[in-house]
Amino acid sequence: MEKLKIGFIGCGGIAFDKHLPGMATQTDKIDMYAFCDIVAERAEEARQKYGCTDAKIYTDYHELLEDPEICAVHVLTPNVKHCEISCAAMEAGKHVICEKPMAATAADAKKMLDTSKRTGKLLTIGYQYRHFDANRAMKDYVSTGALGDIYYAETTAIRRRGIPTWGVFTNKAEQGGGPLIDIATHSLDLTLWMMNNYEVESVTGVSFAKIGKYAAPDEMGNDFGAWDPAKYEVEDSAFGFVRMKNGALINLRCSWALNMIAPGGSVLLCGTKGGLDNSDGVRANHVVANRQVDSKIATRAPRFMPSNLIDRNPMVMPNVAEAEIWVNALLGKGGLFVTAEQAYTVTRILDAIYQSSATGKTVYFD
Repeated sequence: MEKLKIGFIGCGGIAFDKHLPGMATQTDKIDMYAFCDIVAERAEEARQKYGCTDAKIYTDYHELLEDPEICAVHVLTPNVKHCEISCAAMEAGKHVICEKPMAATAADAKKMLDTSKRTGKLLTIGYQYRHFDANRAMKDYVSTGALGDIYYAETTAIRRRGIPTWGVFTNKAEQGGGPLIDIATHSLDLTLWMMNNYEVESVTGVSFAKIGKYAAPDEMGNDFGAWDPAKYEVEDSAFGFVRMKNGALINLRCSWALNMIAPGGSVLLCGTKGGLDNSDGVRANHVVANRQVDSKIATRAPRFMPSNLIDRNPMVMPNVAEAEIWVNALLGKGGLFVTAEQAYTVTRILDAIYQSSATGKTVYFD
């Protein structure tokens, strides 16, 4: 079987930490064939470490997309470039996996979705947190119907002091936003996926820029060292209420910097029959024999997953699972794990929180 040739646009941290090592486990089926970055040295480093024998490097993604041998590309650039590059790739006949978030705005995400439908090219988004064992366990538990009708959820991605000090995270023009678009995008995706509910009625939200803009001659206790407040252009916390068409409510909280003693990331689901959360392992609560019962669901270490899509291998890392599912979809041997429609709804909600915060008004969908 002739191997699929894969291109990578953007050779920064997310490429080396996730996509490149993940796809390197699939080289029996694919060639890591083309590497593009505006910094040629980064593209060359990726080629040297991961490229096949005849791998190429580029500094202009348009030139990479002109190569008819390339089947699919990974779009691993700053958020505001996701739409432009993904659409150009699909127009050029390439399938696309784009790193999260789908896009910096709902309009851009819609353009990506429409382009995928019109060209017939696969489009998926890199929400690898779905593959963590605890999150798979929660999804499996919900699927049994044990919670009944889920009518309230909390999704949290809180850092007390976790402002990223590398890359373009605090640059609004490149990133599009702060923790809401960076880390809350994961927790919101998980919540909607676990609830299997993407029918949104309205969104109300507010964002704050209170700590990131402080003069900071020292680190201010930041986990990633000192940041430059003069270059801090995004929110440092955001909060939203999402009302679903069936009456359910999602309470979203996120921050890179918030004076809160108990930070962390979690999902809480409350239904008519029981509840579920992952604040301290995966915990279910229900009533048995007229008594309140809490149950702990055994899960493996957070970086591993038991994927029922990959022969139930209990030691598959999330980026490897994502890569295998993606390659199998390219080969026509399975479907996408994250659909463009699902990712579009996530981006619409995040965009609506920003819009609601700016206007002071609720944003109504449809």
